[in-house]
Formats: sequence, C-alpha cells, structure tokens
Amino acid sequence: MAFEPGTPQGAGALLTVSPEKTCFLDASDSSDVDEGLLDDLELNPFDGLPYSSRFYELVKQREKLPIWKTKYVFLESLVRSQIVVVSGGAKCGKSSQIPQWCAEYCLSVNNRHGTVVCTQVQKQTAVWLPMRVADEMDVNIGHEVGYVVPFENCCTNETILRLRSVSTDVLLAFLKDILLARPELKVVLITPPELSDKLLAYYGCVPLIQVEHPHSAEVVYAPCIQRDPFLAAIRLLFEIHHSQEKGDIVVFLACEQEIRRAFEMIHQESIHMNPALGELHPIPIYPHCSLPYYMPYDGLAHTGTGHRRNVVLTSSHGEALVWINNLHFVIDIGLERRKVFHSNLKSHKINTYPLSDYIMTFSTGKMFCLYPEEVTQTEMKIFLTPKVQESNLTSMVLFLKRMDIAGLGHCEFINRPDPESLMQALEDLDYLAALDNDGNLSEFGIIMSEFPLDPQLSKSILAACEFDCVHEMLTLAAMVTAPSCFLDSPMDTDDAKLRRRMKFLHPAGDHFTLINIYREYTQRRKNNIGLYIVERWCQDHLLDYTALETARVIRGELLDIMKRLELPVSEPAFGTDENVLNIKKSLLSGYFMQIARDVDGLGNYIMLIHKQVGQLHPDSGYFLNHIIPEWILFHEFSVADRSCIRIATEISPELFMQMVPQYYFSNLPPSESKQILEKASECRTTNAAAEDRSENQDTVTEEETSSAPEQRCLIQ
Repeated sequence: MAFEPGTPQGAGALLTVSPEKTCFLDASDSSDVDEGLLDDLELNPFDGLPYSSRFYELVKQREKLPIWKTKYVFLESLVRSQIVVVSGGAKCGKSSQIPQWCAEYCLSVNNRHGTVVCTQVQKQTAVWLPMRVADEMDVNIGHEVGYVVPFENCCTNETILRLRSVSTDVLLAFLKDILLARPELKVVLITPPELSDKLLAYYGCVPLIQVEHPHSAEVVYAPCIQRDPFLAAIRLLFEIHHSQEKGDIVVFLACEQEIRRAFEMIHQESIHMNPALGELHPIPIYPHCSLPYYMPYDGLAHTGTGHRRNVVLTSSHGEALVWINNLHFVIDIGLERRKVFHSNLKSHKINTYPLSDYIMTFSTGKMFCLYPEEVTQTEMKIFLTPKVQESNLTSMVLFLKRMDIAGLGHCEFINRPDPESLMQALEDLDYLAALDNDGNLSEFGIIMSEFPLDPQLSKSILAACEFDCVHEMLTLAAMVTAPSCFLDSPMDTDDAKLRRRMKFLHPAGDHFTLINIYREYTQRRKNNIGLYIVERWCQDHLLDYTALETARVIRGELLDIMKRLELPVSEPAFGTDENVLNIKKSLLSGYFMQIARDVDGLGNYIMLIHKQVGQLHPDSGYFLNHIIPEWILFHEFSVADRSCIRIATEISPELFMQMVPQYYFSNLPPSESKQILEKASECRTTNAAAEDRSENQDTVTEEETSSAPEQRCLIQ
C-alpha cells in the first residue's frame, strides 16, 4: 500500500482512529498474559468467542516480525499524541500489524468499539490486506473487519476495522483542519524511511517510530544493462528452477502486459519440462485490477511443499500483495511502465522508468538485479512522480466540489497537482454541465458525483435517462469500467481472432459489441450450465472471464445507485434502430470531447481537440473487419509505441453538432475537421429551416382550405 499514489508498493498507509474510550486490551500478545489468570478458553474480545488454535499459531509468526518490537512504544505514542508516524521498510509487518493495534486501542472495557479506518491507494491491497488481518485477529471478514472499494462494500455497522481505497493525496490535503476540529481523532501515518522526513516537515513535531529491519539477503547485480530485461528475467527464472535450489520465486516486471506474457511462457514451458524438476506454478498478480477477483492470499500464504515451486509474477506496485513464507529468490528488472495523463492532449502516454525499488528488503535468499549496481545511483529513482501530478484530475475535482471544498489552488497538498491540470479539470466539468455560473456544483453535477465513475461516463448515464436507453448504458458503463474483456493469443492471426469474435461484432461500433458480449455472457450464466463451462466458453472466444464477472458486479452496483437516486431505468430495447441512435446520443452527451476523424482513408485518425494522430486498437471490430469509418467517438486514446484508440463507434457530423455544447465547439482550435463540422451544422440548420417553412406552408394551406368553405358559408 502507498502513502502517496506516486510511490510504489508497500510505501505506507493512513489510519484514522476514533476511539470511544482510551482503554487498551491486549488481545493478541498471549505470551505476556499470566496463564494462571485465564480460564481454560480465552475469549476473543472482538467477537466474544474462544480463540482458535490457528490464532495462536499466527501469533507466534507475528512475534517474529520486525515491527513487533515497537508495539508498546507505538501504543504509548498513540495515547499521548494525535499524530504518529511509523517508518519501516517493506515486509517489516507495519501494514498488517499497525491496524490491529489501533483496533485493540479502540477496544473499551465494556466491549464497545471505536472505529479504525485504514486507507489504501490500490484496490487490490484494500481487499487482500483485511483478509489477512481478519485471519490474524481470528474474526470474520465482513463483520469485525471489512473493506470498502468502488462497487463493493464488505462492511456492516458493527465493523471495527475498515480498509478503504482512496486518494491519500487528497485526504492529507485537508487532514490538518480536520484534526483541529476533531481532537478525539487520531492519525497514524505508515511510511517507508525515504518519506518520513517529508511527513515530519509537513506535520511538524510528531512522534516518529522507526522499525529496524535487518536484511541478510544476497544481492547480485548484472554486469551490464540488459538488451531485453524481460527475456533475461525469464531465462534466469528457468536457470534457477533447473538448478533445483529450493524456494519460491518472485519476478518483478515492468507492466501487466509483461505479467501476462510471462505467465503464458512459463505455462507453455512447464508442459515440456522434465517432471523430475518439479512443478513450476506461475501466479500472476495484477496490482491495478479494478476489482478483487485476483486473490493471492489463499494461494500464497502457505509454505511451498513437495516438488511444487510458486513463481509470483507482478510489477513493483504488487509488492504489498506478495506474502510467501518460502520466498527465496527475487528477480527485479528495474523498470516500470506506467500511464501518465496529459491534460492538454486528453490522453495517456505510456512511459518506461528505471526504478530502484526497496523490494529487495527481505531477510533471506538471493536478490537478482538485472542492472549494474552503479546504475542505481546514476539513473534510478526510489520514488517516481506522485500520481496526483500525472493523472486526470476531473474525478478528484468533482469529489472535492461535492465535499464543498473551494479554492483548490490554495489547498495544502503534500504533493501539489499541476495548476494547468486543475484548470483543465474545472473546464471539463463546466463543459459537462456539472458546474453552475458561480463555479459550484450544479444539480446535475451533484447527481453525477453519486456515481463512482469517470464524470464523462456519469453524464452519459444521466443522458440515457432522457433518451430512454438506461438499461443498455448501464451495461456499457460496466464493460468500459471493468478491465478489458479481450484476451490475446499469440497463436491466433487477425483472421482467426475475427472468426472467434464474429458473432459479437456489431455494425454500429465497438460500444455495441461490448453490449453484445455482456448479454451473451449473462445469458449463459442464467442457463445454469456451470461456471467451468462458462469459463471454457470465454476461453474459446478469447474473452476474460474475470473481467466479465467484474462487469456484472459493477452493473449491479450502478443499478442500485440508479434506484437509490430514484432515476428511471428503461426496459431493454437493444437491437432497434431507435435504440442504437439513442445510445449514440447518450454517448455523445458525455464524450463529445473525444472525437476523431480519418484524414486519409487509411485509418489514421486525427483528434478533434489537438493534432495527435492515432489508429484503431487491434481489438476493435472495425480493425478486424478492415472498416474505416470517417468520424468516430472513442473511449480512450493512449500515446504509446503505437498510438491506439480503444473502443470506437461511428458517428455522423450532423449528430455530433446536434449534441455538442456550442460553447465547447466555439472554443475548439481552427482545423479542417472543425470546418467540416461547421458546414454540416450549416446544412443541418438550412434543412431544418426548410422543413419549418414547408410545415408552415402546409399549415397555412390547410387553414386556407379549411377556412374557405366557412367564409363562403358566411357570405351566403
């Protein structure tokens, strides 16, 4: 977990403790309790039930953690101070033990509970960590310990310890004022040693608890920079396995694409491997997965046995998710690929950074760094730019506006966002009609803020209420919010991929193809044919079962929000021409800022708001069918090795001009595309005027025809 979004894995956390009383009962350290004073069955004060035998086993493991020696020093500091900073390296136990000690601090003598909230940046950590904590506390997940992440709330009113995924940069910006207003509130900041000075400077004179973490692991550096670090890591992995040295392996790769690629390569190689070497079991961990369907804890907490060797594949952000008792080898390529949002381009750029991480801080074994040691001092950074300084801030600004926090430029951020990005976010919200003339949230913006979605997508859902296509738009919103449902197979050509997906492709565009896929998937689930068969069906069509299941959960949560807000939900009408047009209108209501035009008939699309050029993603139905629509609305544009446009749907210039806010269009820079749209608008205006004149003439003629006999009758 990360104290700031820009820091890598395991960097820290923020805990807020709101005790009803300051009495502390030591519920976990049974070694310090006089057994003669206890009954035969010691009761867990959190749920009133006897401790299980597993609890005592886990206590012995917890006592070996470096953080354990600081327990009572920490508790004394928590009693005396409102803010406590805990500094320690990775794997010292701070992420799992500190929340439990805070919960124990909140436990009163009459078994009434205060509340402990632990914030995490990554959703995966906010789900995995409470599972582990609940296991160590000997309580049930979802009762005494729970978590809250977008689209999932695993808590009750009785939950003592809650973990949430939030932006700690935003939270810390206002924490000083909150602490002044609530003296009973206590805050614990968990951080790596490299950030402790920055926190102390930000908060002033507060207690600092430093965790000593001796390391005896052997570190081996490469003699030179690797031409292909990924392949070098895979080769070293197989060399270790063939050496038959015992122990599990963790490989830190640059990105999720490399994780998937490595998983496939290891899986294929394992099929042809000598059985005498033992089973090589790859376990991919994707730290940025939107929802917690990749659950590493159950599969990794146990010690490897027999001839099975676990190989955990993750990126630097996934370090906090790795918990293997039998870990003996770590392979680090020293690189990280991450998305950086460019507000002026409204697109993401994939950058590769040399990253000297602190993932080597484990106590035994070997750490293989696939880069020279001198590179760590000359080129590598321990921490990268905080994400708040390189992310799309529109959602964050909408949240702050909803919290009635004004003057964003004057907020005391520990990592100040780019002022230009803040202004761009405010401008985008204004275009989306989320702000009123005074710059405050409009009624429309208040409703938009109720959805844990990108504001453009929230606007499209609300527009669907007007265009009577909410049912389809909720499905589409879930599909674009979940991870991509498309899988890549290196064995398949584009033609083979087209054959597998032909039944889903919709002529109206990729957005409609996603709706087709979701409808087919949910229909198969309803048929009760068994999850194994459904998963097999997904594999046969190169679809990701986990992503589709995630989309199903997200859609259910969005539907609950619609009902809570008493917003209308239309009946299904997918497939009719009117429904297709209404879905496009709804999409344009939110995504009018994401329009591109093919400039040469070859699929080179130029963005309407700037001069960047991109091509359709290989997963696009247009790409597979070799169709090149002239004008498209797209969901995402990423500037990478090959500038890709993801999820595109054809639109007409006339429809765009019908839906676009005029003050947005007037602010667009001059371009050939803008001239074409202006002409389309003029033609639309001319045609509309002609139709009005024709209708008026028809009305006059009808009136003259109907009134003539009456006049003649009167004359007679």
